[in-house]
Amino acid sequence: MGKIISNQKVGEDFYLMKVEQKNHAAMGQFYMLRAWDTYPVLSRPISVYDADKDTVSFLYKVVGKGTALLAQLKVGDEITLDGSHGNGFPSVPEAKKIALVGGGVGIAPLYLAAKTLKKENPDCRVDIYLGFSGEPILTQEYQAVADSVTVNVGGFVTDDIDPNEYDAIMTCGPTVMMKVLYDKCVRCKAEAVLYVSMENRMACGIGACLVCSCKTDGGNRKVCKDGPVFLGSEVFGVE
Repeated sequence: MGKIISNQKVGEDFYLMKVEQKNHAAMGQFYMLRAWDTYPVLSRPISVYDADKDTVSFLYKVVGKGTALLAQLKVGDEITLDGSHGNGFPSVPEAKKIALVGGGVGIAPLYLAAKTLKKENPDCRVDIYLGFSGEPILTQEYQAVADSVTVNVGGFVTDDIDPNEYDAIMTCGPTVMMKVLYDKCVRCKAEAVLYVSMENRMACGIGACLVCSCKTDGGNRKVCKDGPVFLGSEVFGVE
């Protein structure tokens, strides 16, 4: 059990929750969150926005009953955290320029990713690209952890990035957005390695139920256990 330190509304339907919890969460990982007894039946998989050894934070969007219940939590309330789970974004010590591309709630894991990558390699340039359908959120927070932040509202954030400028690209968001980015990398023959964080619906979070399976060039794989981060070519290069 973790204790709620803060749970603030940061935009239309978006909340940022900070929980007191010992953890070893890494960039790109997620937790299964639960703050109810019997209904909804399933816990909710939420990406790690930020973490240190004593606290972990989650940026989430209210889209259904479970996340609506999370939004009602107050300071001091308790929440069940199961995690951290999954294989997150990799360290890329050889990269000199990295792009982080997020759409909607897919921006969540990019904050910790930027912090981690800059800490591991202070000389590496990290640029963040944020895509929103409505009001932008937390732009100042992202600016504090990156070398530059590009914000796209109502358009296609993939239009703003030139893959040939980067050694590695890490992205999270709607599948169609990540597929467009993959196709763009292929068309321009970019040498950048593309990593995609899949947002498949999950049930157990530990690879037992197969609900989150996705097709890859190596066969069906479990997003919760084998991912959520895969090489873009693994997922979108499937014939």
